[in-house]
Amino acid sequence: MKAIVLNHPLIQHKLSIIREKKTGTKEFREIIGEIATFLCYEAMSDADLKEIEIETPICSTKTKRLNEEKYAFVPILRAGTGMLDGLIKTIPNAKIGHVGLYRNEETLKPVRYYYKMPRDIQDREVIVLDPMLATGGSAIDTITMLKEDGVKKIKFLCIIAAPEGIKKLEELHPDVQIYAAAMDEKLNDMGYIVPGLGDAGDRIFGTK
Repeated sequence: MKAIVLNHPLIQHKLSIIREKKTGTKEFREIIGEIATFLCYEAMSDADLKEIEIETPICSTKTKRLNEEKYAFVPILRAGTGMLDGLIKTIPNAKIGHVGLYRNEETLKPVRYYYKMPRDIQDREVIVLDPMLATGGSAIDTITMLKEDGVKKIKFLCIIAAPEGIKKLEELHPDVQIYAAAMDEKLNDMGYIVPGLGDAGDRIFGTK
């Protein structure tokens, strides 16, 4: 599956704001949530709907409705939680799991420290959230763990992706559809996306 990169004027406008280093924590956090909502709309374009009959103020009619109980959101801690509000507004009854990984600054590989999922995670379509797809290590490890738990349909949502991360994720998990708001130029020697927007977690939570 080729990565889907949203090329929408509103998203490009909002990305220009969060890329700017002088943008404050409040505005940065809000825009991350807004872009996550756009990504969710795109990721749900193939959702199954059930036909039901309802009463409008005028008459009875047949319409279609989503079974929200089929879905789970899994943010990769900590930055992934910054995208969560934007998705919960869209599918409020989805369950939420959490994966805690941090990057070893010497090897650039992710180290797992937390993993907590809904008990019926294997029966749900899972949408994994992380603002930055850089080396791809955290996303790959998270998806591997979910598959080991029996999850069969997984999608990955990010704000900004590097070509290296997309390539690696597509190679190791070709069945996982990637949705990104932008694909940037490359990774630098420190494993950060260029031009990127800096450390998403620090900017979401104001820790630097």
